[in-house]
Amino acid sequence: MNSSEPGQRAVGDPAALPARPILQIEDLQTHFFTAIGTVRAVDGVSYALKSGETLGVVGESGCGKSVTALSILRLVANPPGRIVGGAIRFDGRNLLELGESEMEKIRGNDISMIFQEPMTSLNPLFTVGWQISEAIALHQGLSKRDAWDKAVEMLRRVQMPEAERRAHAYPHQLSGGMRQRVMIAMALINSPDLLIADEPTTALDVTVQAQIMELIQSLQAEFGTTVILITHDLGIVADVADDVAVMYGGRIVELGPTRVIYDNPEMPYTLGLLSSIPRMDRDPHKRLDPIRGNPPSPIKLPKGCVFQPRCNYFERVPGGRCFTDRPELLESEPEHAVRCHLPHEERQQIANDVLHALTGGPTPL
Repeated sequence: MNSSEPGQRAVGDPAALPARPILQIEDLQTHFFTAIGTVRAVDGVSYALKSGETLGVVGESGCGKSVTALSILRLVANPPGRIVGGAIRFDGRNLLELGESEMEKIRGNDISMIFQEPMTSLNPLFTVGWQISEAIALHQGLSKRDAWDKAVEMLRRVQMPEAERRAHAYPHQLSGGMRQRVMIAMALINSPDLLIADEPTTALDVTVQAQIMELIQSLQAEFGTTVILITHDLGIVADVADDVAVMYGGRIVELGPTRVIYDNPEMPYTLGLLSSIPRMDRDPHKRLDPIRGNPPSPIKLPKGCVFQPRCNYFERVPGGRCFTDRPELLESEPEHAVRCHLPHEERQQIANDVLHALTGGPTPL
């Protein structure tokens, strides 16, 4: 007879053990070596992603979001770029220790990526159907006829109008929304375990953006795919992501569940992002409050906190530590990590004051 209390699991029950992350990045460092200096594009990024979840990665342009994604697939151009440190563990294997032939089997099969601009990712010399069927033939070993039929069927599943006719079209003959559907079809055709979507709705109108995100979510549910969504659109992240990683200056500065990040942000940069965008729950008569200044040059990052030159609260930190000491990414609360020298209680008070001024108080998502 099980002696556990109702609703609890006994110690040792496999269902009670935490699931192993499908992806675990540990202190990843990717640098670009140029004639004018070393660009530390990714400067010590760490996070773990559970199977079936969606992680939203947000931040301003140049913060390292896309380079982190390219590093996972080992697609950083060398030279000038090189992964100089850390580990990328996918399903228990460190991808940085694999040979190129092993990585070729993983790309497009176990891990797929929707790139930011379809026109630069699709080959203009071949039809979209041919390009999708090539991805099938490479990893599944099907005949050309069977691969083509499967490519057309996948175009139907991503809601491509007149899929069979569109399969014979070249990329330039399709609209932006159609090209993005082709990219999604190509990325999901081999049922990958991990899908990286890099700004999948950039340059699309609002209606098409919503359609593309609904499509990714429905296909994610169908295939059980884990998703990394890279975007600058905080509204999209609020709708689809389980967790959020906020990046700045090549580093993660805040990491946690989406609801926690949006309702209780603690890093001044995260608070600045949320304060600078329109929200339905804020006073429409108040002006937006953009973050002052510009992001730092990745060639010459500040010695201490990378956000210090733009932060409104660094003077509250005693001893000038924001100028001299790099803050660690430390747990503020369970599953919520923040990179900031300010004490936890003071960060919360600052966030409460700012959110109250904007909306009259934190409002649930």
